[in-house]
Amino acid sequence: MLSNMEIATNKERKWYLILFFPIVFVAIILLVKLIEIGSDINFYEYGIYPRRIRGLVGIFFAPILHGDFSHMISNAIPLLVLGGGLFYYFKDLGYKVFFSIYFATGLWVWVAARPSYHIGASGVVYGLVTFFILSAILRKNKHLLFFSFLVIFLYGSLIWGIFPLKAQISWESHLMGGIAGLFMAWYYRKIGIQKEKYSWEINPASDDEIDFDWSGNPNSLEEDSKEIIKTENDPIKIVYHIRGESDK
Repeated sequence: MLSNMEIATNKERKWYLILFFPIVFVAIILLVKLIEIGSDINFYEYGIYPRRIRGLVGIFFAPILHGDFSHMISNAIPLLVLGGGLFYYFKDLGYKVFFSIYFATGLWVWVAARPSYHIGASGVVYGLVTFFILSAILRKNKHLLFFSFLVIFLYGSLIWGIFPLKAQISWESHLMGGIAGLFMAWYYRKIGIQKEKYSWEINPASDDEIDFDWSGNPNSLEEDSKEIIKTENDPIKIVYHIRGESDK
């Protein structure tokens, strides 16, 4: 048996693996912003500029670029929460889902967005939000449903971000990220965590396997109503006989 110290170590290791990638990704975003401030330069030109060959580089770099600290923090915190949830519930799919949303969002923004520089990880955030919500609906797992309700409570107001309400906000990234998340949730719907099945759902008993007494209660049999039968395949078999009032 594992000691208390070994159990605690295993739990710490589990949380370390869950949070490792989200923390590293947010750290990269922070590092880039600090380099911009320290060097007095701006990397926005490495963002996505739709339908320009040079703008393709933004598919790789746009999510780690942000306009200011406020913009960065508004994405960093959701990335930690949603990224942690992703690697907790979908540890085998975490990287696939994250980078599929990452690159699909960037590509679609490059194809369909306004001719302007698009930067920020908000498209990835929107993708993770919609991924969790639709995954919870499709998989019907109570733990995943609870987490998706938490996501809705925390980030439900993000729905307004997919509409062109403010010219300075890349609503196209939000919309494309949301669509990417929905697609990934449907594509991977049969892989990973699924609806919990109870014992009667896994091995449902047939009517012939359920014994009832004459009052309608299952398995209410009297000890003196059984007999032992021996067969070749089954050396000992106990058979219960149900007795009604007339048999007593």
